[in-house]
Amino acid sequence: MNYPRILIAAPKSGSGKTTVTLGILAALKNKNINVCSFKCGPDYIDPMFHRNVVGIPSGNLDTFFTSDDLTRKIFADEYAGDIAVIEGVMGLYDGLGGVEEQGSSYDLARVLKAPIVLVVDGRGAGRSVIAQIRGFLDYDSEKLIKGVILNKTSKSFAAVLMPLIEKELGIRCYGYVENKKDIELSSRHLGLILPKEIDDLKEKLDMTAGIIEEGVDIKGLLELSKKAETISFPKRKADTKALRARIAVACDEAFCFYYRENLELLKSLGADIVFISPIRDKALPENTDGIILGGGYPENYLKELSDNRDMLNDIKEKLALGLPVLAECGGFMYLTKKITDPDGNSYEMAGFIDADTSWAGKLVRFGYVDLSDDELHIKGHEFHYYDTDNNGEAFVAKKPTGNRKYMCIHHINGSYIGFPHLYYPSCPEFVEKFLTMAVKH
Repeated sequence: MNYPRILIAAPKSGSGKTTVTLGILAALKNKNINVCSFKCGPDYIDPMFHRNVVGIPSGNLDTFFTSDDLTRKIFADEYAGDIAVIEGVMGLYDGLGGVEEQGSSYDLARVLKAPIVLVVDGRGAGRSVIAQIRGFLDYDSEKLIKGVILNKTSKSFAAVLMPLIEKELGIRCYGYVENKKDIELSSRHLGLILPKEIDDLKEKLDMTAGIIEEGVDIKGLLELSKKAETISFPKRKADTKALRARIAVACDEAFCFYYRENLELLKSLGADIVFISPIRDKALPENTDGIILGGGYPENYLKELSDNRDMLNDIKEKLALGLPVLAECGGFMYLTKKITDPDGNSYEMAGFIDADTSWAGKLVRFGYVDLSDDELHIKGHEFHYYDTDNNGEAFVAKKPTGNRKYMCIHHINGSYIGFPHLYYPSCPEFVEKFLTMAVKH
């Protein structure tokens, strides 16, 4: 199988690559093309748009989290359909610390040998766009950039500029996207707003797909994807499925940040996943062997979470009796004594962790981290505006660039509770250890 694929990237954040990617995905689906997608980097929200709005499978790929071979294996395992559209992150060459290649969209394209289509914001520029593209081509050591799409450019000016780009740079211009403010997506403190919060999202998406179909050569992008070089993958190991455990995973409006790869790894090791809602459910399901409380937006549902004392008390009691939990960021906050919002209002939470959580008024910690204790080494990232007065000391977190280190994560009765979002495939032993505790429980 050749795995037809393209990677949509941009010179910088804010160029419109997410809107263009969504439009391409919707346009492909409208043409009855079986498409899947991936997001470069540790972003939860773009894949949620792909899955929940466009209705296609989507995963995360990250060359900081996983080795080249493992990244390719995850890509192959999750590939489904006729084409994979991979959405880049930040600027094409922006990786660790903004200056390293590792973790960048370009590094992922290198690993996957994926043809790159560069989305260039053409507002307020003419011939200067050609100079910008030339600079990106000069930096392309692997010769992966195969085309460009002019974003926020009028049809008439695109007709003038596109032939110049192709003549002077010898690169294909796959079209243009007209400047339409009503198709732009809003932003919030954790990135794009959640799909369910956009009342007119379907209408926006249909409009975006129509604009893409009018101005972008979808057939040409399909042909480009089929020209991607063949890549090899390590042999797949047979799944053991030895650790049979029933794991309750919090999944509702408040807790919704989950990597597809994390859930797939849990299942491959034998976990039976049951989704629960800490907002609405009154107790954990019967025969629960372990809990996973992911990140999300608990701060937007503090009253609902706090009012559901039945669930809070049930979780606290069972954790005290040794039920293991993996709790990340928002899930960690949920297990503290209380959460205080920006207006000073406090809401009681589970109280399993002796800590208070409050709004810090600024981004507290951001970016990738290497995490290690005496036995495990796992990778993750942090992004939170709330903080606690007791973040745990079971793991050392080290930033991948520079010398910054700090302690984090509570390790209690086989549970791991802290702010970092973890990427389980970077350390399968971590998941095996958790499931082993769940089975014993």
